Amino acid sequence: MQQVEIADILARHGEKEGGLISILESIQAKYGYLPREALEEVAEKTGHALVDVYGVATFYKAFSLKPRGKHLISVCLGTACHVRGGPQIAKEVKRQLGIRPGETTPDKEFTLETVNCLGACALGPVVVIDGHYFPNVKTSMVKGIIDRARDGLDKVEVDKDARVFPIEVSCARCNHSLMDTEHKLDGYPSVRVTVSFGQKHGWLELSSLYGSYNTSSKYEIPENTIVNFFCPYCNAELMGGSLCSECGAPMVPMIVRGGGMVQICSRKGCKGHMLDLL
Repeated sequence: MQQVEIADILARHGEKEGGLISILESIQAKYGYLPREALEEVAEKTGHALVDVYGVATFYKAFSLKPRGKHLISVCLGTACHVRGGPQIAKEVKRQLGIRPGETTPDKEFTLETVNCLGACALGPVVVIDGHYFPNVKTSMVKGIIDRARDGLDKVEVDKDARVFPIEVSCARCNHSLMDTEHKLDGYPSVRVTVSFGQKHGWLELSSLYGSYNTSSKYEIPENTIVNFFCPYCNAELMGGSLCSECGAPMVPMIVRGGGMVQICSRKGCKGHMLDLL
């Protein structure tokens, strides 16, 4: 960790209200976790007590004090999952990966954690990988689940998956269409918006297929970065009043043609989204 990099992050955020969370988000986006030295530097330079900085870092699930792997595996050991074989599932995951809960594989591919509840008690035993729920898991299924994660859980066959369908959206402020027919993703017109993060400002194109996470952008956006979205026509910030149920970042609202609204999480890498059709 370079002190000059932390100093640069602090300089970019200045003394904005709520700046501590934004600073920690930028540090995690840079390193993939929150190094102890970085938290000490933040406390010293911002005037916050170190205990308060650690309090924020440990309160929000999106933050991690240890390096995480590319994929986070959560095995539920709550009462419902426990009586249905949760401990055996956790044991098999540990055997397959060669790590214990709280550890990361040497190749930085997987981090394993056990949790008390994942909110799907009727489907236990439950395993969640990168936000994808696997219900009624048996020990014989564990290797296949891990292999699927390695191959990419977000890969979709847009021509075959009935959960993936096209939508047309417009700005929630000026109602101008955000569809870009000249630039396509997944074979359909893309959704084009303007974004900013750090000192970068440019365009971002999203797949208009609900269920696809394919994007294209002017600048590469680091994982875990919270991005500000703007309408390219009226320049209004696309900001809603709700927060992502998965990571707590602001949701970005867009009007769906025909009635309704779609909201997507503003954090790069988070798959949180909502669709409310009238």
